[in-house]
Amino acid sequence: MNTLSDKIQQAANPSQVEGLSRFFKTGPGQYGEGDLFLGIKVPVTRNIVKELWKETSFEDLEECIASKYHEMRLAALLTLVQIFKHAKKDAALQQRCVDFYLAHTERINNWDLVDLSCYEILGPWLMDKDRTLLYDWARNGKTLWEQRIGMVATMTFIRAGQLDDTFAIADIYLQKPAPLHDLLQKAGGWLLREAGKHDKARLKAWLEPRCATMPRTMLRYAVEKFDDMEKRHFMQL
Repeated sequence: MNTLSDKIQQAANPSQVEGLSRFFKTGPGQYGEGDLFLGIKVPVTRNIVKELWKETSFEDLEECIASKYHEMRLAALLTLVQIFKHAKKDAALQQRCVDFYLAHTERINNWDLVDLSCYEILGPWLMDKDRTLLYDWARNGKTLWEQRIGMVATMTFIRAGQLDDTFAIADIYLQKPAPLHDLLQKAGGWLLREAGKHDKARLKAWLEPRCATMPRTMLRYAVEKFDDMEKRHFMQL
């Protein structure tokens, strides 16, 4: 019996479905087109995962990540995060978590699924390893979501004071044909902003020669923590 799946289904709230579907852009031609919801808010899903992650098997996760329902896939990913985090001294188990993650990126198909999992799993795993995968995904990921993972996973490195990958992947984004997808602009700007919290001078130096041609949303996110005079300087450029 898959207790995680059962609990998620029991938490379904039909009154929330329409609002979540609209929020995650599931209409025709939108980035989440066709995704289905049970109507469960993230805190509810987190509480279920907190209760059940220890007893959830990889077979259970396979069933959940394959679900047509967004919240079921989220539950699988949040459970995987917990298994990975608590396997600090078990390299084999951590490797299994990473392998599972990499094998199911086609099911990680909206921005919340990316943002709540990639820098909790891939980021820590890659701290002492080659990071080419993130560059490859940022540049040539087969989906928008793999391209976003390439950037968002660098949050782990930023928190450790390692900023090089974030700036390098932002440059990859700027090399993409225009228009850069809004969700990549937001991810790029967000992570640049986070890097700037560690080294504002470096962010300003990086932006100076680029801001005239940067997508505006990406730039606006990147300078969000600057004072008004600094914001005006870069936005006017």
